[in-house]
Amino acid sequence: MEQKKLGFGMMRLPITDKNDKGSIDVERTAGMVDMFMAGRFSYFDSAYMYHEFQSEPVTGKTVVARYPRDSFTVATKMPMGMFETKEQQEKIFYEQLQKCGVDYFDFYLIHNLNSSCIDTARKLDTVGFLQRMKDEGKIRKLGFSCHDTGDFVDRTFSEFPQLEFVQLQINYLDWENEGIQSRKCYEAAVRHGKPVIVMEPVKGGTLANIPKEAEAVLRKVHPDWSPASWAIRFAAGLPGVFMVLSGMSDEAQLADNMKTMQEAVPLTEEELAALDKVRIILNSSISIQCTGCRYCVEADRCPMNLNIPSYFALYNQEKLDTNPSWSSEKEMYANLISDGYGKMEDCLHCGNCETYCPQHLPIRALLEKASDFFDAEGAGRTYTGEKITKSGRPF
Repeated sequence: MEQKKLGFGMMRLPITDKNDKGSIDVERTAGMVDMFMAGRFSYFDSAYMYHEFQSEPVTGKTVVARYPRDSFTVATKMPMGMFETKEQQEKIFYEQLQKCGVDYFDFYLIHNLNSSCIDTARKLDTVGFLQRMKDEGKIRKLGFSCHDTGDFVDRTFSEFPQLEFVQLQINYLDWENEGIQSRKCYEAAVRHGKPVIVMEPVKGGTLANIPKEAEAVLRKVHPDWSPASWAIRFAAGLPGVFMVLSGMSDEAQLADNMKTMQEAVPLTEEELAALDKVRIILNSSISIQCTGCRYCVEADRCPMNLNIPSYFALYNQEKLDTNPSWSSEKEMYANLISDGYGKMEDCLHCGNCETYCPQHLPIRALLEKASDFFDAEGAGRTYTGEKITKSGRPF
């Protein structure tokens, strides 16, 4: 597992159509892969449903088909929420091998193993099946990703000691968050002696675009460090962390992360104290702590076709906006509605989205909160100039 600690997360790749997550810009992605490999980084992390099921094929095209197999590392995941039989489980695994164009996966994870799907994993003997794939040489390292409690991580390693590593959401903002439990999950893995892969170190971009007051705290300590680099360094410096993933949407993000991670050095006490100050500022300014993972809307999970992550991102940005004279966020919301997405006020309150949210967000209540702002009369205009009109909420 000895390699540079920055992993290329293939879940926020550049796209050609902002309203179609599957429209990956393959040529641009290939160029970013070349930058990454030239910097002597080699870890690529994908998953079955990322980018509307296009991430794995693009990983195959931009990485596997263009570089010697021993020069890179490929990780992907078994989508526990997408099947009900052992036959489906096996079919998806072999489909993933074909999509990625590999004979084996360097790292393979049970995707988002948690309290709601652990019984399915037991029923289908998921760990047993993947262990057989490992015994046959189709998997080199077997683990799981998790958005659950520290107790769940502890119980999972106790029940399935053959799982060799865990992928956890860890960042300085969530470190002491009781919903996310970054620290508690990390400490559970450490107690079991299991290596940790970090996901969401920049919290879906939130920690790369912090308020000016918070950024000033960091610039005072290191004028040349970007806010994103602080977040990456925090995660990478934790003992037992062997890889930090970052979903990078453009060349500038990639270059900054590569510069940061040429050598991962733990933060000093002074630097950690600065992050503590920033955490206080951020917790008072971020309205909805959504990471944009899109689990809530994948596979047509929302019956009203609400673009929930985009709506929450617009709401958060609106609250951080320093230009109160005009709201681009309201205009962008109106444009999304014009493109065919449902309005937040039309939410049926079915709760399906909350079942899949790894952040444990009360999405229905938050949609009401954001809807009061965006769906109000005059909140925005469509491309034709017509106002968005408010309709009655069914609940």
